[in-house]
Amino acid sequence: MTATTAPVKAFLEIEGGQKVPCLFNPAQLQLTRENHWVGDPRPGRGVPRLRYAGSSSGVLSVDLFFDTTHDGSDVTRHTGRLLELMEVDPSLPGADEATGNVRPPTVTFHWGDLHSFTAVVAALELTFTYFSASGTPLRARAGLELRQYEPSRAFGPQNPTSGTPQPHRVHRVQAGETLDRIAAQHYGDPTRWRALAEANGIDDPLDLRPGTVLSVPRGDA
Repeated sequence: MTATTAPVKAFLEIEGGQKVPCLFNPAQLQLTRENHWVGDPRPGRGVPRLRYAGSSSGVLSVDLFFDTTHDGSDVTRHTGRLLELMEVDPSLPGADEATGNVRPPTVTFHWGDLHSFTAVVAALELTFTYFSASGTPLRARAGLELRQYEPSRAFGPQNPTSGTPQPHRVHRVQAGETLDRIAAQHYGDPTRWRALAEANGIDDPLDLRPGTVLSVPRGDA
């Protein structure tokens, strides 16, 4: 008898370490990139030679499905967390409400070994498709447009000889865990806690908050 492997659940990691789990994995992901090329038409000349004028941020389109018909609870307790990702968060580093320097948090989409670029929620299309007899929404579809926030090699070739870093795993910190204990779990060597600290920008390895999602680099580096 062949053993079956439990499906890996996708989730959105919010800036700061919290995550929004996907109730159901998406059926597809769509990645859009656009380079800008311009030509200068001149009277009496034919087709101009194009010149490169820069690149636009990548866009990852994800359709998520939410269904709470099994327990009759309001599906907005899940979809509401997506709406919150479009609200400004004054607690983010560098925020200053007095000068209006505030923004919504960044997010990263994770699904097993697939990790998107750091992004912002540029658009959200939320459709409620099923309701209880009392009008409680029980089923919804959410179309997310995640726009790339900063340079990234996500979705690039993963050939180890190409120089592209191997994708990272993630680890959700449990109560009482320390970096050396997590390093022992993933690397079999507790002394490699420094790799975890550097990958996650941790200054104090003893100050780990339960629920924080850590990036766990692969390979020997």
